[in-house]
Amino acid sequence: MTTLDDRTSSLTGPTVADVSGPSRLAEPDETISAEELRLAARNHGIPLEALRYDVTPAGLHYLLIHYDIPELDPETHTLTIGGAVDSQVTVTLADLRERPRVTRQVTLECAGNGRALLHPRPVSQPWLVEAVGNAEWTGTPLAPLLREAGVDPDAMDVVFTGADHGVERGIEQDYQRALPVADALREEVLLAYEMNGAPLLPQHGAPLRLIVPGWYGMAHVKWLHSIELRTEPFEGYQNAVAYRVRRDADDPGVPVTRIEPRALVRPPGFPDFMSRRRVLRPGPCTLDGRAWSGHAPVVAVEVTTDGGRSWAPAELDPADAGDFAWRRWRHEWVATPGRYVLGARATDASGRTQPVEQQWNRGGFANNMVQRVEVVVPTE
Repeated sequence: MTTLDDRTSSLTGPTVADVSGPSRLAEPDETISAEELRLAARNHGIPLEALRYDVTPAGLHYLLIHYDIPELDPETHTLTIGGAVDSQVTVTLADLRERPRVTRQVTLECAGNGRALLHPRPVSQPWLVEAVGNAEWTGTPLAPLLREAGVDPDAMDVVFTGADHGVERGIEQDYQRALPVADALREEVLLAYEMNGAPLLPQHGAPLRLIVPGWYGMAHVKWLHSIELRTEPFEGYQNAVAYRVRRDADDPGVPVTRIEPRALVRPPGFPDFMSRRRVLRPGPCTLDGRAWSGHAPVVAVEVTTDGGRSWAPAELDPADAGDFAWRRWRHEWVATPGRYVLGARATDASGRTQPVEQQWNRGGFANNMVQRVEVVVPTE
């Protein structure tokens, strides 16, 4: 019988790359693996009943942690801005708090939201549809700091580095993402130190994180400690390899950037423990949920109760929280005994509309196909 010690002792000269394998697709009948379950235990989505909150409580907001939560001291933490600038700038958290203070509601969604619903399934964090949240982020705008440092006219990308460190697909790295200079200079981009009126929690990036309204979550670098402007495109792993929409392993793909439109139904009635199918009493029922898009404001939501065969318009609440926060929608329905599949689809001002069927890609990114909520209305 081979033991773990036997296997370990047979290794000669292991490298960091030996601990991680290549990306892959699940076999047709392959179930969720222990590795995926371990990821799902570390990272969680919003309970869908929490769609009732305009602002998602911090503990219910979706969470994705690529590596480990680093141990950082807010009293000594600094942020350095360097690279292709006139002069390097280093600021403390206290310095940032003395600068203009802005609070903005922003909906964050993981780029892999919906991945586990795809066929074949990309093997990674197994999100269904719950990787989203809408919080109030407080901080100071990034653009004035960049302008004060003096942006080189030849600068192309702004690289943001977090304090979380790990290995992914054989590459040891700090978590890094880049934005084109024009996007980094948008006035709504924040260096955030508070969430929902309280200091950031460790899992949400304390003491400092980036907030890039309209972009998927991978751009909102947590535990931020340095910013570097570069005069050539950033070719780091999270930009050049991960977070790209590609059809196959050889496809260079296109980068994942802004959030595709999505609407979610807040499941009505009450659930079965295992299946999460809903039981709803017959009679009038207000269906509701949230809708958002990173490309343009949501202008319409439609609702189906028959799995997408027919659609009816929903009523949208005013966009009082701004262009980057989700909007509530509602639709009046009379439930009669039977079985139903509910869903909603959003359309934004750019003309983008959610698809009913999957739009497959190898990484499982930006999959915004319409949610399916199974409901049973029993006879009285």
